[in-house]
Amino acid sequence: MNPRKSTSSRHFGFRTIMIISLALALCGAATAQNPVIDWNAIAVTTALNGNQIVSPASSAPGGMSLYLAYVHLAIYNALNAIDHRFQPYGVEIPAPAGASVDAAVISAAYNSLVFYFPDQSTSLTAQYMAALGLIPDGQPKDDGVQVGKAAANSIITMRAGDGRGANVPYTFPSVPTAGVWIPTPPAHLLPQTPWAGQMVPFTMSSASQFFPEPPPALTSTDWADDYNQVKALGAANSTVRTAQQTEIGLFWTEHTSKQYSRALRSLAVGRALNTSDTARLFAMVWTAVADSFIGCWNAKYTYSFWRPVTAIQNAGLAGNPATVSDPTWMSLGTTPNHPEYPSAHGCLTGAFSGILKGYFGTPNVNFTVSSTFFNPAHVHTFNSTKDLEQEVEDARIYAGFHYHHSMVQGLVLGQHVAHQVLVNFFQPVASH
Repeated sequence: MNPRKSTSSRHFGFRTIMIISLALALCGAATAQNPVIDWNAIAVTTALNGNQIVSPASSAPGGMSLYLAYVHLAIYNALNAIDHRFQPYGVEIPAPAGASVDAAVISAAYNSLVFYFPDQSTSLTAQYMAALGLIPDGQPKDDGVQVGKAAANSIITMRAGDGRGANVPYTFPSVPTAGVWIPTPPAHLLPQTPWAGQMVPFTMSSASQFFPEPPPALTSTDWADDYNQVKALGAANSTVRTAQQTEIGLFWTEHTSKQYSRALRSLAVGRALNTSDTARLFAMVWTAVADSFIGCWNAKYTYSFWRPVTAIQNAGLAGNPATVSDPTWMSLGTTPNHPEYPSAHGCLTGAFSGILKGYFGTPNVNFTVSSTFFNPAHVHTFNSTKDLEQEVEDARIYAGFHYHHSMVQGLVLGQHVAHQVLVNFFQPVASH
């Protein structure tokens, strides 16, 4: 990461487009030949609408990545059972010669989603039947359906008892305490999914494999610098944050997995990736993002570090003369309901950008990300994964959610996850 700079004076090369209907509709057009793209969109909608008791964390910005990983690993294994281009994830699924790839993808996604979101079965079954109806009846279709179902069941079995939704106790102080997270205004919500940090990862050796270094000591200059930066730039009524910086801060407050899913679908369409390559890319991205989420939550609930809105209103508790409290301070955005360190958006973005960089063999990947926080939606265009990481780092400071070191460590954690995924999983088979 670059050394600390004054983010209020940085120049940003992004382009904001006020409603480009074609860009936002891109994922819904020209996807008839790529069911991976279609069923990613269906999976996102299903998770957002799903019963939170049956499928806890499904609509949480990071938690949705768990379900996208389940679905896209099943899709990847189903398709790979037919074309044998890459190493399977886990046990290889047998497939009869000539099985329909499209039927296998549709069946793998459907059977995964129905298992995890039974309350959405009516809608899912209607979409499943409509999608299969476009494929000619016959043995290839029937075989593809069975391959997809077997792939879904294999992942479901593999992930049984992985800790999703487990009862993991987490306690926090009832009053502000130096450096310690407590529920934040305005809603003072209870902490989100503490169990996620204890889950069995998809690719890491443990949830703590890439455990980050501690946050700066509250008496340090680093802490004072981080504190004063977010205090000035992240305040709801900041007088130093520019209109452009405000837009960036708010742009990235949309649901993270939903936002990155749209970007990924658009990228796959724009690159004209075939079904097999799309399945591999999506499996790599969502498996890495899910593991970065698990690793991030493991660190968050270990460090249990306070959010800026708590720290700034109660700075006197830290005993640092360089940090002056402001009891009325509020963040630009609504602070998420989980501990601060490291940044979840940093973790997820580090994994997302790391996979893109490795998959395409260069950091210079051109892609767009849209945000429906605004109406009409805004679109930011990026020419490299480093530009994405830098903007997200700045955005969480502008929103008043995070400190500089938290962003750096989150990005590093996600990058580590992405690297080991690229090295150890989803590799091409030598004969191809």
